Amino acid sequence: MQGPITLILIAITALVSWMAFNNRKLADRLILWPPAIDKHRQYDRLVTYGFIHADFGHLLFNMVTLYFFGRSIEVIMLGITGQWWVYPLFYLAALVVSILPTYLKNQKNPNYLSLGASGAVSAVLFAYILIAPWKLILVMFIPAPAIVYAAFYVGYSIWMDKKGGDNVNHSAHLAGAAFGVMFMLFMEPELLQHFLQSLMNPTFSF
Repeated sequence: MQGPITLILIAITALVSWMAFNNRKLADRLILWPPAIDKHRQYDRLVTYGFIHADFGHLLFNMVTLYFFGRSIEVIMLGITGQWWVYPLFYLAALVVSILPTYLKNQKNPNYLSLGASGAVSAVLFAYILIAPWKLILVMFIPAPAIVYAAFYVGYSIWMDKKGGDNVNHSAHLAGAAFGVMFMLFMEPELLQHFLQSLMNPTFSF
Protein backbone atom coordinates (compact mmCIF):
# COMPACT_ATOMS: atom_id res chain seq x y z
CA MET A 1 0.00 0.00 0.00
CA GLN A 2 1.50 3.32 -1.09
CA GLY A 3 1.64 6.05 1.53
CA PRO A 4 0.22 4.24 4.57
CA ILE A 5 1.28 6.98 7.00
CA THR A 6 -0.42 9.62 4.86
CA LEU A 7 -3.62 7.59 4.98
CA ILE A 8 -3.29 7.24 8.76
CA LEU A 9 -2.80 11.02 9.13
CA ILE A 10 -5.87 11.65 6.99
CA ALA A 11 -7.94 9.16 8.98
CA ILE A 12 -6.89 10.62 12.34
CA THR A 13 -7.47 14.19 11.18
CA ALA A 14 -10.87 13.36 9.71
CA LEU A 15 -11.93 11.53 12.88
CA VAL A 16 -10.74 14.19 15.31
CA SER A 17 -12.20 16.98 13.17
CA TRP A 18 -15.55 15.20 12.99
CA MET A 19 -15.54 14.70 16.76
CA ALA A 20 -14.70 18.39 17.28
CA PHE A 21 -17.54 19.46 14.95
CA ASN A 22 -19.92 17.93 17.46
CA ASN A 23 -18.04 18.68 20.67
CA ARG A 24 -17.25 22.32 21.40
CA LYS A 25 -15.33 21.41 24.56
CA LEU A 26 -12.97 19.17 22.56
CA ALA A 27 -12.49 21.84 19.88
CA ASP A 28 -11.71 24.45 22.53
CA ARG A 29 -9.07 22.17 24.06
CA LEU A 30 -7.31 21.39 20.77
CA ILE A 31 -7.44 24.76 18.99
CA LEU A 32 -4.45 27.08 19.00
CA TRP A 33 -5.27 29.72 21.61
CA PRO A 34 -2.15 31.70 22.64
CA PRO A 35 -3.02 32.27 26.35
CA ALA A 36 -3.36 28.51 26.88
CA ILE A 37 0.22 28.08 25.69
CA ASP A 38 1.67 31.23 27.20
CA LYS A 39 0.04 30.92 30.64
CA HIS A 40 -0.93 27.27 31.02
CA ARG A 41 1.98 25.67 29.12
CA GLN A 42 -0.31 23.63 26.88
CA TYR A 43 2.36 23.26 24.22
CA ASP A 44 0.53 20.33 22.62
CA ARG A 45 -1.79 22.91 21.02
CA LEU A 46 1.05 23.76 18.63
CA VAL A 47 0.28 20.38 17.04
CA THR A 48 -3.33 19.56 17.93
CA TYR A 49 -4.72 22.65 16.18
CA GLY A 50 -3.80 20.94 12.90
CA PHE A 51 -6.13 18.02 13.55
CA ILE A 52 -9.33 20.09 13.74
CA HIS A 53 -11.01 22.20 11.07
CA ALA A 54 -13.55 25.00 10.79
CA ASP A 55 -15.99 23.01 8.67
CA PHE A 56 -16.27 20.03 6.33
CA GLY A 57 -15.14 22.02 3.28
CA HIS A 58 -11.99 23.16 5.09
CA LEU A 59 -11.26 19.57 6.11
CA LEU A 60 -11.99 18.13 2.67
CA PHE A 61 -9.73 20.57 0.81
CA ASN A 62 -6.77 19.93 3.12
CA MET A 63 -7.16 16.15 3.17
CA VAL A 64 -7.65 15.80 -0.59
CA THR A 65 -4.47 17.83 -1.14
CA LEU A 66 -2.61 15.74 1.44
CA TYR A 67 -3.85 12.54 -0.22
CA PHE A 68 -2.61 13.46 -3.68
CA PHE A 69 0.80 14.83 -2.68
CA GLY A 70 1.56 13.33 0.72
CA ARG A 71 1.78 9.75 -0.52
CA SER A 72 4.47 10.67 -3.05
CA ILE A 73 6.50 12.65 -0.51
CA GLU A 74 6.21 9.80 1.98
CA VAL A 75 7.62 7.32 -0.55
CA ILE A 76 10.40 9.72 -1.58
CA MET A 77 11.46 10.40 2.01
CA LEU A 78 11.48 6.69 2.77
CA GLY A 79 13.61 6.08 -0.33
CA ILE A 80 16.12 8.78 0.62
CA THR A 81 16.47 7.99 4.33
CA GLY A 82 15.28 4.40 4.65
CA GLN A 83 13.46 5.48 7.82
CA TRP A 84 9.64 5.35 8.04
CA TRP A 85 9.49 7.92 10.85
CA VAL A 86 11.03 10.78 8.85
CA TYR A 87 7.80 11.61 7.01
CA PRO A 88 5.50 11.78 10.07
CA LEU A 89 8.21 13.79 11.87
CA PHE A 90 8.27 16.16 8.88
CA TYR A 91 4.48 16.56 8.96
CA LEU A 92 4.23 17.18 12.70
CA ALA A 93 7.22 19.55 12.64
CA ALA A 94 5.55 21.43 9.77
CA LEU A 95 2.49 21.97 11.97
CA VAL A 96 4.68 23.54 14.66
CA VAL A 97 6.94 25.59 12.39
CA SER A 98 4.11 26.92 10.23
CA ILE A 99 2.16 28.26 13.21
CA LEU A 100 5.10 29.68 15.21
CA PRO A 101 5.27 33.10 13.49
CA THR A 102 1.53 33.58 14.05
CA TYR A 103 1.71 32.38 17.64
CA LEU A 104 4.61 34.69 18.48
CA LYS A 105 2.82 37.62 16.86
CA ASN A 106 -0.38 36.92 18.83
CA GLN A 107 1.18 35.54 22.01
CA LYS A 108 -0.60 38.09 24.21
CA ASN A 109 -3.81 38.22 22.19
CA PRO A 110 -6.66 36.38 24.00
CA ASN A 111 -8.95 36.86 21.00
CA TYR A 112 -6.78 34.97 18.51
CA LEU A 113 -7.65 31.41 17.44
CA SER A 114 -6.23 29.20 14.69
CA LEU A 115 -7.02 25.72 13.44
CA GLY A 116 -6.50 23.49 10.42
CA ALA A 117 -3.76 21.49 8.73
CA SER A 118 -3.11 24.03 5.97
CA GLY A 119 0.43 24.89 7.12
CA ALA A 120 1.57 21.27 7.13
CA VAL A 121 -0.25 20.55 3.87
CA SER A 122 1.57 23.53 2.31
CA ALA A 123 4.86 21.99 3.45
CA VAL A 124 3.95 18.72 1.74
CA LEU A 125 2.80 20.48 -1.42
CA PHE A 126 5.94 22.60 -1.77
CA ALA A 127 8.18 19.62 -1.04
CA TYR A 128 6.46 17.98 -4.02
CA ILE A 129 6.87 21.09 -6.19
CA LEU A 130 10.61 21.07 -5.47
CA ILE A 131 10.80 17.56 -6.90
CA ALA A 132 8.41 17.95 -9.85
CA PRO A 133 8.03 21.66 -10.69
CA TRP A 134 6.38 21.13 -14.08
CA LYS A 135 3.98 18.44 -12.97
CA LEU A 136 0.41 19.42 -13.86
CA ILE A 137 -1.87 19.77 -10.87
CA LEU A 138 -5.55 20.65 -10.81
CA VAL A 139 -6.31 24.11 -9.43
CA MET A 140 -10.07 24.57 -9.19
CA PHE A 141 -10.28 21.72 -11.76
CA ILE A 142 -7.99 23.62 -14.15
CA PRO A 143 -4.59 21.98 -14.94
CA ALA A 144 -1.58 24.18 -14.17
CA PRO A 145 2.17 23.50 -13.80
CA ALA A 146 3.07 23.09 -10.14
CA ILE A 147 5.71 25.84 -10.28
CA VAL A 148 3.21 28.34 -11.73
CA TYR A 149 0.76 27.50 -9.00
CA ALA A 150 3.55 27.88 -6.42
CA ALA A 151 4.39 31.38 -7.65
CA PHE A 152 0.73 32.42 -7.58
CA TYR A 153 0.22 30.80 -4.17
CA VAL A 154 3.16 32.61 -2.59
CA GLY A 155 2.25 35.96 -4.14
CA TYR A 156 -1.39 35.67 -3.14
CA SER A 157 -0.52 34.56 0.41
CA ILE A 158 1.87 37.50 0.90
CA TRP A 159 -0.72 39.95 -0.41
CA MET A 160 -3.56 38.54 1.69
CA ASP A 161 -1.36 38.27 4.79
CA LYS A 162 -0.72 42.01 4.55
CA LYS A 163 -4.32 42.83 3.65
CA GLY A 164 -5.98 40.53 6.21
CA GLY A 165 -9.68 40.34 6.88
CA ASP A 166 -10.51 36.89 5.48
CA ASN A 167 -9.92 34.81 8.62
CA VAL A 168 -7.33 32.67 6.82
CA ASN A 169 -3.86 32.23 8.31
CA HIS A 170 -1.80 33.03 5.21
CA SER A 171 1.33 33.39 7.34
CA ALA A 172 1.08 29.70 8.23
CA HIS A 173 0.77 28.80 4.55
CA LEU A 174 3.95 30.72 3.75
CA ALA A 175 5.92 29.36 6.71
CA GLY A 176 4.78 25.83 5.91
CA ALA A 177 5.77 26.17 2.26
CA ALA A 178 9.23 27.45 3.19
CA PHE A 179 9.68 24.66 5.74
CA GLY A 180 8.73 22.01 3.18
CA VAL A 181 11.39 23.21 0.76
CA MET A 182 14.08 23.64 3.43
CA PHE A 183 13.42 20.23 5.00
CA MET A 184 13.78 18.49 1.64
CA LEU A 185 17.00 20.34 0.84
CA PHE A 186 18.43 19.58 4.28
CA MET A 187 17.58 15.92 3.82
CA GLU A 188 18.92 15.76 0.26
CA PRO A 189 20.92 18.84 -0.88
CA GLU A 190 21.21 17.46 -4.42
CA LEU A 191 17.51 18.17 -4.89
CA LEU A 192 18.40 21.82 -5.53
CA GLN A 193 20.38 20.85 -8.63
CA HIS A 194 17.54 18.55 -9.67
CA PHE A 195 15.04 21.39 -9.26
CA LEU A 196 17.12 23.83 -11.31
CA GLN A 197 17.66 21.29 -14.08
CA SER A 198 13.95 20.50 -14.12
CA LEU A 199 13.11 24.19 -14.45
CA MET A 200 15.35 24.44 -17.50
CA ASN A 201 13.76 21.39 -19.13
CA PRO A 202 9.97 21.66 -18.83
CA THR A 203 8.05 18.42 -19.24
CA PHE A 204 4.32 18.55 -18.62
CA SER A 205 2.43 15.53 -17.32
CA PHE A 206 -0.13 14.57 -14.70
